[in-house]
Amino acid sequence: MAFWLSLIFFCFCTFASSTPPDDPVKCESGNNMCTVTNSYGAFPDRSICEAAKVEYPKTEAELVSIVAAATRAGQKVRVVTRYVHSIPKLVCTDGKDGVLISTKFLNNVVGTNPEAKTLTVESGVTLRQLIGEAAELELALPHAPYWWGLTVGGLMGTGAHGSSLWGKGSAVHDYVSEIRMVSPGLASDGYVKVRVLSETIDPDEFRAAKVSLGVLGVISQVTFQLQPMFKRSLTFVMQNDSDFGDQAVTFGEKHEFADFLWLPSQGKVVYRMDDRVPVNTSGNGLFDFFPFRPQLSVALAIIRSLEESEESSGDANDKCARAEQITSFLFSISYGVTNNGMEFTGYPVIGKQNHMMSSGTCLDSHQDGLITSCPWDPRIKGQFFHQTAFSIPLTRVKGFINDIKALVKIEPKSLCALERSNGILIRYVTSSPAFLGKEEKALDFDLTYYRSKDDPLAPRLYEDFIEEIEQMAIFKYNALPHWGKNRNLAFDGVIRKYKNANTFLKVKERFDPLGLFSTEWTNQILGLKGNVTIVKEGCALEGLCVCSDDAHCAPKKGYLCRPGKVYTKARVCTHVKSVNGYDDHTKFNLMFNRI
Repeated sequence: MAFWLSLIFFCFCTFASSTPPDDPVKCESGNNMCTVTNSYGAFPDRSICEAAKVEYPKTEAELVSIVAAATRAGQKVRVVTRYVHSIPKLVCTDGKDGVLISTKFLNNVVGTNPEAKTLTVESGVTLRQLIGEAAELELALPHAPYWWGLTVGGLMGTGAHGSSLWGKGSAVHDYVSEIRMVSPGLASDGYVKVRVLSETIDPDEFRAAKVSLGVLGVISQVTFQLQPMFKRSLTFVMQNDSDFGDQAVTFGEKHEFADFLWLPSQGKVVYRMDDRVPVNTSGNGLFDFFPFRPQLSVALAIIRSLEESEESSGDANDKCARAEQITSFLFSISYGVTNNGMEFTGYPVIGKQNHMMSSGTCLDSHQDGLITSCPWDPRIKGQFFHQTAFSIPLTRVKGFINDIKALVKIEPKSLCALERSNGILIRYVTSSPAFLGKEEKALDFDLTYYRSKDDPLAPRLYEDFIEEIEQMAIFKYNALPHWGKNRNLAFDGVIRKYKNANTFLKVKERFDPLGLFSTEWTNQILGLKGNVTIVKEGCALEGLCVCSDDAHCAPKKGYLCRPGKVYTKARVCTHVKSVNGYDDHTKFNLMFNRI
C-alpha cells in the first residue's frame, strides 16, 4: 500500500517541463507520402491512414488557395488539428492520394469587440488560447471541455462540451455567433467558396456547420458570443451511490456546473457542487487536473506494467485494490484544485472561470527528451485505452444507472477497470439547435478502460460487463455517441437518431457536391454508404462489431459470444469455464431442453 501510494505521488507530482506531443502527421520526404494518426497513436481499427501530402496554411488566403487547388484536381481533403484528440478516423482521407490540411498555424485572434462581448479567432486556436484571450477582455466562455488541448475547429467538428443544463447548455458550439467556412466551389467560383454563416443569414447552413464532422469544408474563423467574467465556487463531496439514480436526475438543476465521478464497484459517487459567483468574490482558485499534468515516463511505464500484469493474471483483486488507492488519492488532493495556485487549503475553492474550467499543463512544455510527458503519449510506455462516451436522455437515466448497479451486484469487481481510470465521468448536456448536436436534456457517460497495446485479439478481464453497458446504452436507452470518442459499434445506424439529419445532408450536398471532404468512414456514419462495423475474427474484442459468433471473440482463450446478464439482448464476449465438456451456458440450455 505504501509503495503504491508513493508511486502515485511520484507520478502525479508537478514538473516544470515535459516533452510536448509529437506532430500527428509524418511525411517521408518534405510534404509527400504522409501518414496521420491521433494523439493516442491508434484508431479504433488500428489502421494507418495515409495521404499524398499535408498543407499548413498560415492565412485564410492560403487556405482558400489550397482548397481551390484540391478541388480542381478532384482530390479528397480532410482537416487535421494540432493535437488530434479525436479517437475515431475523422482525420483520414480515402486511399493514398488525398490532401491533409493542418490548422496548426491558423492560430491567431482575428478581432475583438468588448462592447458586443465577441471574440473572433482562427480555427486552429486552442481552447486554452481562447479562454486566455477572452480573460484579457474580462470576458468568459461559459462552458467548455475540461481538456484545453482541443482546437476551435476540433471543438466545432465533434460537438465538444462541458457539463451544464443551465442557459444554452454546455456545448461550445452553442456559444458561436458566426462561422467562416471554406468549401469546394464550381469552376465559375474559382473552384472554392468562402461562406459566412450565421443564424440570421441562413439558419440551416449555420446549424449544420456548428457540428460538421469536417464534411462541409474547412472552418477558417469562428466568432464566439462571450459573457462578462465571473468566478466559480467548487466543492467535491464523496457519497454512497445508493440514491444516485434519483440524484442524477435532479442535481444538475441545483448547480450550474454539476458533474459526477461514479465509482460503481466501490458504491461511491463524487458530486461536483460548482456554482457561479460574482467576480468580486474573494478567491484565487485554480483547477490544474492532476492526470493532465506532465508525468514521469518511468513511473507511467511501471504503472502500465502493473496494469498489464493485472490483465494477464485474470485476477481482479489487484486491479480493484489499486483502483481504490488511485481514486482515494485523487479525491484526497481534490483532483488538483488549489485555493491559490499552489496548495489546497479547503472548500469551497473560488476562482475565475478561465482558471476553473479547463486544464492540461502537460502541453505547456519544452523538450526534455521524454523524461516527462502527457500520460497517453504513444512514444512512451504509458496509458493506452478504449474510451466509450454516450448521452442517455435524462428521463431514462435512473433506469440506466440501476441496470449498471444490477451488473455490479452480479460481480462487484467487474467495473474496477473503469475506476482505475478514475471512474465514470458523467456530465450534463442539453438540447442544441445544431443538427448533429444533442437532441434533448441528457447525461453524458464517459468510460475509459484498458486496451492492449500490442495484441488486438487479447481479451480483457470482465470485458463482457463493459460491453454490455456499451450496448445497453446504445440499443436499449437510445444513447447518442460522442462524435470524437467511441469504438466503431457506437456509430452503427447513429444518423437515424437525429431528427434533422436529412437537412444536414442537404447542406452537405450543397457545400460539397463532389464529396471531396467526405470519406468512406464519414459516409458510413452518416448512413450514406456501407456500415461502420467491421465483422471479422476477434472483431468484438475492440468494439469493431457486436459478436454474433464465438469467432468474433477469443474462443481459444475461453471468451465466447454470450447474451448479456442484465440486458439479455446484448451479445458480449464472456469468459466461460468448461465443466464436463460443456460450458456453463450450454449446460443451462441442455437442462431446459433449449438446444
